[in-house]
Amino acid sequence: MKLYLALILLLPLLGGTFNALFGRSLPRRVVETIACGVIWGAFACSIVAFLQFTVPVRIEYASWLSDFDFKAPIALYLDQLSLALTLMITFVCGLIHLYSVGYMKDDPSPARYFALLNIFVFAMLVLILAENLPLLYLGWEGVGFCSYALIGFWYSDPKNATAGRKAFIVTRIGDTAFGIAMVWMFHLFGTESISELNTMGFLMPAGVITALGILLLIGAAGKSAQLPLSVWLPDAMAGPTPVSAQIHAATMVTAGVYLLARMFPLIGASPSVQAAIAITGGVTALYAATCACVQRDLKRILAYSTISQIGYMVLAVGAGALTASTFHLLTHAFFKALLFLGAGCVITALHHQQDIFRMGGLKGRLPAVYWPFLAGVLCLAGFPGSGGFFSKDAILGAVLEHGGPLYTGLFALGLVTALLTSFYTFRMLFVVFHGEASTPLSPRAVTEHEQSMSGDPVVERSRTEPLPAVMTLTLIPLAILGLLGGLINLPAYLGNHGLLSGYLGSIGGFSPAAHASAVTEIALQIMAATASIIGLGLAWSRYTGDRRAVSLATESGEAPFHIRFLQSGWMLDDLYRLLIIRPFFWLARFFWKGVDEAAIDGTLDGLARLTARLGGLPAGLSTGKVATSLIAIAGGVAVVLVYVAWMVMS
Repeated sequence: MKLYLALILLLPLLGGTFNALFGRSLPRRVVETIACGVIWGAFACSIVAFLQFTVPVRIEYASWLSDFDFKAPIALYLDQLSLALTLMITFVCGLIHLYSVGYMKDDPSPARYFALLNIFVFAMLVLILAENLPLLYLGWEGVGFCSYALIGFWYSDPKNATAGRKAFIVTRIGDTAFGIAMVWMFHLFGTESISELNTMGFLMPAGVITALGILLLIGAAGKSAQLPLSVWLPDAMAGPTPVSAQIHAATMVTAGVYLLARMFPLIGASPSVQAAIAITGGVTALYAATCACVQRDLKRILAYSTISQIGYMVLAVGAGALTASTFHLLTHAFFKALLFLGAGCVITALHHQQDIFRMGGLKGRLPAVYWPFLAGVLCLAGFPGSGGFFSKDAILGAVLEHGGPLYTGLFALGLVTALLTSFYTFRMLFVVFHGEASTPLSPRAVTEHEQSMSGDPVVERSRTEPLPAVMTLTLIPLAILGLLGGLINLPAYLGNHGLLSGYLGSIGGFSPAAHASAVTEIALQIMAATASIIGLGLAWSRYTGDRRAVSLATESGEAPFHIRFLQSGWMLDDLYRLLIIRPFFWLARFFWKGVDEAAIDGTLDGLARLTARLGGLPAGLSTGKVATSLIAIAGGVAVVLVYVAWMVMS
């Protein structure tokens, strides 16, 4: 087990390092083979570790940080949770790497791209497998750096570079809170071991645990794009589409959910922390769903859907339903990777067009993309029988079973969000794949001479080659796993006690809650199915048939304020500018003009001018005439004689 765990981490690290150092001098095919091979090698090692796993193990490889009582070795911890996530990460990222071979086939920097993609996977695996918080924080910052570098991968475009910086800066807010919590925990408990910290909550007052929980929640909100730190993720669509798939499905945004679930035995002892986590998740889920309903950019729709679905997972953690949260995390990884990769196929086929209002009628022209994409849509919309239906229903059921006015209200919020999710998901499907093309775009031959979404002219180019087979083939296993993902944790009334519930049940905080009665469970599923079908019906009535053209024309015109409000993400960026950026600029200008230039420079310059003027007074007496000099000498001699006489007389 020790060897396999080491290889799971070392293979992506070595692959990324090798391509970073030598990839530019190697043929593209070699770079791609190395990058894909190390990820699939890590997946193979994960399979072997799964087959050999019996009980949780802690394996220490080397000393890392050690100073007096502080110790944080390079130690890994493998239990059911970390093993399940390791399998998911290596498999999904392996497919994304394969997809990237086709998607990035014309990019001039394959070595840089695949090196960063490999190191991204390594950092996420470190985060998942770390036994102590400093090592987890190393992976935490690693995924942050890689996301920054990959979001701004095409950095020659200022918009892409700005999006990368925005992601890096916003997530630093959460990282700072997490860092404070980590240092404070060592001060309180004398250890950074996660397993030890989770058994020590009873030693501290409830207020301390609440404060630690809030700090960790802020850290998770930054990394998982939860309110109010959600503004970076929609702009993160500037990077290549496979990067978006990896960030949204298998890495980065799931890190915050994992942190809260892993530390739940410690922070979950505080009802206030649980309520704060649940409220954050529930409100974020609704917020992002409302924003997704009016977006025109295909990738931004999926970005807001990720924020919303992560909100469901955070809501489940707040309700103490860690298994339901993990269940949805796994199914979401499959269908969200599928949707992003399918969107990448559409964008590539339409020569990087992302405005859904300029699409349409692609069902017949891209059947290899449509049918897997439809599977992802059914899962995201929570359509009855899909994996997303069962995992989302498990969350709603757990929230309702938690009881109390707060969680009942959050259940209602989650149900409304499910309806909105179904609406915007099927809206995306119908506009992109059904109906007639809104512009004369072809998936195989496209000549663009119109204005882009930003209003800038697009360079006229044509593309005649079909989609690479590797891009469409990678969609199939994700579609199958997304649709059948519900089988890993079916509800109890179906005669299944939940494979995932039983598998994770022995982990602290994951002990299965009492099952709801069959009647309650069926009623919940009927409500969830009804919400999904109503959303489907609303989208069908508005974006198909005769209403399609009218709806698209209406939404393409000048939008009223409430639509612009939702398109801008509830104007959170404007709020940040008002509350943080403008005061920062005002303070910066005040300290620059008022303090530095006026006070400091003004004082020093004034003293210099005064000294110069005082020095100029004797200079005025120097006329260059001999008579004036003799008079000055005589005066000086007279002064000296007077002084000597006074000294003699005294």
